[in-house]
Order: sequence, then structure tokens, then C-alpha cells
Amino acid sequence: MDTLETFLIDYGYLVLFLGTFFEGETILLVAAYLSTPAMGYLDLWTSIIVAGTGTFLGDQAVFWFGRRWGKEFLAKRASPRWQERTSRVMGLIAKWDIWFILSYRFFYGIRNVSSLTMGLTPIPSWRFLILNALASALWAITFGLAGYYIGDAFRAFLSRAQKYEITVLVVIVAVALAIYLVNRYRGRNRAEPSSRS
Repeated sequence: MDTLETFLIDYGYLVLFLGTFFEGETILLVAAYLSTPAMGYLDLWTSIIVAGTGTFLGDQAVFWFGRRWGKEFLAKRASPRWQERTSRVMGLIAKWDIWFILSYRFFYGIRNVSSLTMGLTPIPSWRFLILNALASALWAITFGLAGYYIGDAFRAFLSRAQKYEITVLVVIVAVALAIYLVNRYRGRNRAEPSSRS
């Protein structure tokens, strides 16, 4: 039995709430697994409700932080060029806010950054609140049922995914950099003939 299981068995839904408030996938999978008839330590639907509430409140807190202090932070720490690029990205996120808010929680490791970024966009607070509540419920039900029915296999997959997370991130950055350099090179080649003429 690992440490997370021990904490959940000893402290139950409080640990689940705190875990999902700050991040969440693994702890909900473990809690759901501990809800199976073979384990019998927790109740599945109580775990799903607690996890959904935890992730909802956590994202609301980070969104509020971004709304209150995010722009001030960017103004002090970021260069004007970076601020301009950030504004463009936030504009795109705001344009596709429904799909973004409903889906970002399902991608490992980007939840808190995404909530903070949404706080920087012009999306109304009430809209984020409604979409965040819906996304939290979908996420908690999906991961709760996954942990309940295929808990062991899903937990093993997730732990492997976490190990390779850095490698995947490096590959994504390398591909993005390669695309940027190719586009820049093509732009220069197009500009040179026009400057000669």
C-alpha cells in the first residue's frame, strides 16, 4: 500500500478535497479505487462530489488570483514584447473559452496555469464560474468512474505518463522551435528578393 492510499484511508475525504484543490488526477483515481467493493474504504459518489468541489474551488481561487494580481505581475516582470504576445494568446483563449475551460482539466499538468491565464482574459467571472462548475463535474465523474472500474491499470498508466512528462515537454518545445525557425527562414528568403528589386 503506497503513501497516498494510506493518507486516504487514515484521513479520507479531507485529503481528497485538499489533493483535488491543488491538482487532483492521481488522488481521485486512488480514492475511487479505494471505493471499490474489494477495498471498501470510501464511497464512490461521495468521493466524486468531494473531488469535484475541490477542483472547482481550487480553479476559482487561481482564476481570482489571476484576475486580481495577474496583470500587475505581468507589467512588473515581463518585457513589452512578451506582454504583447501574451495578450494575443489570451485573446485566442478567450475566443474559444467554452471548449478550453471544458477540456484543460483533462490534460495533465496544465490545470493551474490555465485557470490563471483565464483570469487574465476578459472572460466574465460569472461565465468562468458556470463553465468551471460544469467542467469540474465532468472531470470528477470521468476520473472517478475510471478509477473505480479500471483503477489499477489507470494508475499505472498515469505514473508512467508522469515519468515521461519532461521528455514529452522537451519534444514539444523542440518541434515548436523548429517550426518557428523554418517560418523565419522562409520569411527572410521571401524578403530578400523584394529588397533586391
